[in-house]
Amino acid sequence: MNEYWQARRSGPSAQRPGDRRTPWQRDRARVLHSAAFRRLQSKTQIMNVGENDFYRTRLTHSLEAAQIGTSLINQLHHVGSSEERQLLPDLNLMETLCLAHDIGHPPFGHGGETALNYKMLASGGFEGNGQTFRIVGKLEAYHAEHGMDLTRRSLLGLLKYPVLMPDWPVPDTLTNPGSLANWRPAKALFACDADLLDWVLEPLSAADRQRFQEVEKLERSPWQRSLHKSFDASLMELADDIAYGVHDLEDAVVTGTLSENQWHTHLDHVVSSLDGDLSTLMRQLGTQLFSRQHSIRKDAIGALVNIFVTAVRIKEVLPDVNEELVRYNAVLPEPQRFLLDSLKAVVFEHVINQPSIQQLRYRSQTMLLNLFSAFHNEPLRLLPHNTRARWQTAYEQEGQAGADRILCDYIAGMTDDYAERMYKNLFVI
Repeated sequence: MNEYWQARRSGPSAQRPGDRRTPWQRDRARVLHSAAFRRLQSKTQIMNVGENDFYRTRLTHSLEAAQIGTSLINQLHHVGSSEERQLLPDLNLMETLCLAHDIGHPPFGHGGETALNYKMLASGGFEGNGQTFRIVGKLEAYHAEHGMDLTRRSLLGLLKYPVLMPDWPVPDTLTNPGSLANWRPAKALFACDADLLDWVLEPLSAADRQRFQEVEKLERSPWQRSLHKSFDASLMELADDIAYGVHDLEDAVVTGTLSENQWHTHLDHVVSSLDGDLSTLMRQLGTQLFSRQHSIRKDAIGALVNIFVTAVRIKEVLPDVNEELVRYNAVLPEPQRFLLDSLKAVVFEHVINQPSIQQLRYRSQTMLLNLFSAFHNEPLRLLPHNTRARWQTAYEQEGQAGADRILCDYIAGMTDDYAERMYKNLFVI
């Protein structure tokens, strides 16, 4: 791989004496030893932390995504052409991307993400993947200015949405959002991090960058959707989707949130539409998933993962682009893609969209809205000393929008437990 993809923004640095690690091994170590990664152990995946002792957190989800990501690489090593094998990321690089992909998510999952986006509408918005990019590139304490100071290829692989936030209409008041469903974030990076994005995309020609950053406008909102991602990012996103669609499904089955009748109601027509062998296998696995024997259920979960891992292929998605890391993506054939999307839909409908989960999400969103308002109104009184100093510097140099970004960084970095304790300290008598 060309040296510019191994470069770090801080420039060349002397290796520690005797350090034989590759750049990708060093990136992986920086993620593993970061505070942002450790906090994932107390951040919501779907069900709130503390509600049950079985289901997954953001940390266990990320570990499972990393394992699936390396399985995808191993599979493509066996089925890909010699040219395709040259393109594959190192296993350490793949693990780096999967381990880091969720570290920007705020407390309380996507509900917390929407709450912070609403509060940041006048100051550049908020989105979890954009915050991940900001953490690894600027905030984490490994380097004074460049966060974890990861390699350029690692940063490119974390760009699920390699575009900046669009402009949007800001409400007259940000005190009462009404339904937060109207304020889901655009999938994009923050304008204040444009310099980091420019550095990552510097190796691309002007024509390649223009194609890579193409977007489409969404009809039912002022937002946009980026159309492309790099090869490494497509592998990371596929591993994330499989972990979400299969392992979060396991949580729903084991905790009784998803019943066998609900499974058949939602998926029987999907299974019937699949090709013969895949349809037969899914009927068998659908029965095994609800077995009372843990080993049988666990074997079914592994077999579901195997369906998608063994189907992965490499596709040329931007044939007119010169840079190979942008020209190709990892994809699933249509039947497996349809099945995986259907499993994700089951998780959404019968887990995420359940009133009990939505009531917890509403409560959590309200806590974050109030926390943001309190710190925004009384920053010099309520913020911790270190954050207060960063807030003051940002306010003096960049005005209110810059200061709000520091405040948002602080709240987004909280774990679920810490955010709830802070809320009780400020609001509960």
